Amino acid sequence: DLLKSIPDAPVLLYCLGSLLPGTGRGTLAVVGSRKPTPYGARMARRFGAQAAEAGLVTVSGLARGVDTEAHKAALEAGGIAWAVLGSGLSRLYPAENAPLARRIAELGGAVLSELPLDAEPLSENFPRRNRIVSGLASAIVVVEGTQTSGSLITAKLAAEQGRDVFAVPGPADSELSRGPHFLIKEGAGLAGYVPDIIDALPRL
Repeated sequence: DLLKSIPDAPVLLYCLGSLLPGTGRGTLAVVGSRKPTPYGARMARRFGAQAAEAGLVTVSGLARGVDTEAHKAALEAGGIAWAVLGSGLSRLYPAENAPLARRIAELGGAVLSELPLDAEPLSENFPRRNRIVSGLASAIVVVEGTQTSGSLITAKLAAEQGRDVFAVPGPADSELSRGPHFLIKEGAGLAGYVPDIIDALPRL
């Protein structure tokens, strides 16, 4: 129902695994840099694990970095993950995350794409993929990213879709803190851990 509510919802989704176990749960998108700092990776793991412990589905894009850390932590905590690709299911990208994708599906989650099975991971696919990541989420949290990163594109899409946007503050002298700090200045909620988000959004 969340995804159907966005103006440019995908006509169809190819799915490895199942969306059904997650139906009826709150969903939290965790996005951020592909090359996070140790702090960013740690915070991504915190949000993935705490989302699972709270019964939320962790949504992300299976990219390197923050996405991967959040997905892994969610599964390790016994949770469900949904990963949205910017390629076809038979051209999974990045290739090193193929075992993680299989594990997501085996543990009750789903790996999703609106693209044909053999579609290559072209750069133009990823901004469009991001609208699905945010569209599947009740709320989104940005862990690290520059002001021109894909994470901020996803946050902008989320705001346009009526989703609640949160950002994790970081060291003031880190380039990767600029994105989250910009979002906070623009009105995003400040989040240090999942209970911050649940407190702000009782429906979760």
